[in-house]
Amino acid sequence: MPTTWILVADGARARIWTSERPRHLETTFSHDFASPVRNHAREAGSDRPGRTFDSAGQGRHAMEPPTDWKDNEKREFARALAERLREGVLSNACDRLVIVAPPQFLGLLRGQFDKETARLVEAEIGKDLTHLSAGHELLPHLEDALRPHPRP
Repeated sequence: MPTTWILVADGARARIWTSERPRHLETTFSHDFASPVRNHAREAGSDRPGRTFDSAGQGRHAMEPPTDWKDNEKREFARALAERLREGVLSNACDRLVIVAPPQFLGLLRGQFDKETARLVEAEIGKDLTHLSAGHELLPHLEDALRPHPRP
């Protein structure tokens, strides 16, 4: 039976479960990025924004930061998760991937997958299920995704 990795993530937390037999989940990777994301964003925006002059006239305006720090952290987190999945794919630790994440973060993840990783993604679930524990809470959401699907 193929080994399936199930990534359950949001913009700050992720868990990768492995399912060698349907209905059996085991934690293989865990990391909580919630605190660094929040702290970094708060600290980065703690100073008053710089000021700029109008190109014509006497007006001055506060400058807005060019990017949102939280968005940058989420993109970096998506890149790190994609790299972890890539390592599993290249080492033949998994044969199939199921990705579970809120739609916006799912899009960030998709953009980070290399061809080999993207090829093994058999199912995507656009929901935030990071608050669920394995077993009876998470499995009902994954039943269809864990069923073997014929490849074209």
